[in-house]
Amino acid sequence: MHIAILTFQGFNELDSFIALGVLNRVKKPDWRVTVCCPEPEVTSMNGVTVRAQSSLEDARAADAVIVGSGILTRTIADTPALTSRLRLDPARQLIAAQCSGTLLLAKLGLLGDLPACTDLTTKPWVQEAGVEVLNQPFFARGNIATAGGCLSSSYLAGWIIARSEGLEAAASALHWVAPVGEKEAFVNNALANIVPHLPAQVRAA
Repeated sequence: MHIAILTFQGFNELDSFIALGVLNRVKKPDWRVTVCCPEPEVTSMNGVTVRAQSSLEDARAADAVIVGSGILTRTIADTPALTSRLRLDPARQLIAAQCSGTLLLAKLGLLGDLPACTDLTTKPWVQEAGVEVLNQPFFARGNIATAGGCLSSSYLAGWIIARSEGLEAAASALHWVAPVGEKEAFVNNALANIVPHLPAQVRAA
């Protein structure tokens, strides 16, 4: 299982790194989570430089992809040299987007008639792309999920784990990162947002 977290120049650290941390609570030999970048190194909106662990081309074959956000996403979405490298397929991949990453999914034509979640700054741009924006932190249908607000990245990670490893594994990963003294409330709140959007067979397992 390879999960690629798309991370571009000007990326938001919370989006990429919170998801990375939660997803890596799954300890299985074939479970791999990578920071996936268009270049060997990318620098965040706050000046943090990281090395790519995989490329945009690797994301084509990944089992799941999270499209992170950042201050340059609007420009990236209008740059064919980058978007042409993103050949994502919701028929065979779990695809999730965080905040302005939702705009990129819209520009790639992956949302169709799905409503979506995003941050308040990106909301008008996503609406301009013809997508209904929901006033909630998380929404998923089928193999596509979107989230709005930096800290809702844990919901995307929980959704991918639930879809891949089951609800118990998702709850365990979220419990690990939850604040001490608030763990039960944190996990219950996260699952309350995630579970209604899971396939029936996953909810029943």
